[in-house]
Amino acid sequence: MSWRCAGMRWSGGAPRLVWLGDRGERTSTLAYGQEPAFRAVGERHCLGVRRNPCPTRAVVPARVTRAQCEACARLDRARSVAADTMADDPRPYAVYLAWFGPGMLKVGITAVERGPARLLEQGAVAFTWLGRGPLMAARRTEELLRTALGVPDRIPYADKRAVRAVLPPEDVRAAEVEALYGRAVALEGWPESLERAGCGVVDHVEVFGLGQAPGATAVVTELRDGGAVAGRLVAAAGPDLHLRSPRGEVLIVDTRLMAGWELARAEAGAPTTVPVRVLAGPDVQEGLF
Repeated sequence: MSWRCAGMRWSGGAPRLVWLGDRGERTSTLAYGQEPAFRAVGERHCLGVRRNPCPTRAVVPARVTRAQCEACARLDRARSVAADTMADDPRPYAVYLAWFGPGMLKVGITAVERGPARLLEQGAVAFTWLGRGPLMAARRTEELLRTALGVPDRIPYADKRAVRAVLPPEDVRAAEVEALYGRAVALEGWPESLERAGCGVVDHVEVFGLGQAPGATAVVTELRDGGAVAGRLVAAAGPDLHLRSPRGEVLIVDTRLMAGWELARAEAGAPTTVPVRVLAGPDVQEGLF
């Protein structure tokens, strides 16, 4: 029986790889110090919609981060909170402020039942809750804060990665979140049905393993049939794994690019033979790591 990778999930405060097979789903927990080593097999296929398999098993381009064909992606968006197509969702939602680096804050919402998982999935280095309430009240609050405070609802992953090796001390991180929280709660126009939360900054540097991890030197741009990736896991943030080679380089593997591939074991310590983009220096070329 073959298992196809479905990317990474944060559960119980730990990163876990998700696998889909004919008998359903399984996960494998990742721990810092492990030495994952794998190679891609065959072609990358669409993962379907919400664990329902793609009817055509469509091939997905290797460089896109979403392992879905266009048809399945459209079906997925048809019932998506992010796309505002689930206004009837009865679950309570929480509004949050997330910090990714100096001057890099965003506002967002997540289902209360998910706890901080959404923040971990995004790679938020620090965050605080702002309040909780019905979905549409949370949405209105999110829009109010985005407009009045001038903060985005999305930050590119490349920008998040660029600052992970040069994060300021924890008290500086917390102070920036607290300052924006103060501006947010001072605004008028919050929906009455949203219950406000006190400021309580949660820091994820140690959860992500970034406190002692060396800075990354390259990032994988795609997997290829037969291409191998290996190294010692030194950090994980959002969808990214930070793998250190025996020579000391640290390679970022975006697990969204792993989704849709059948992965086989490679020998520990095997050289990485997939295309990467070097992060050090302004004039870099893609090549084999």
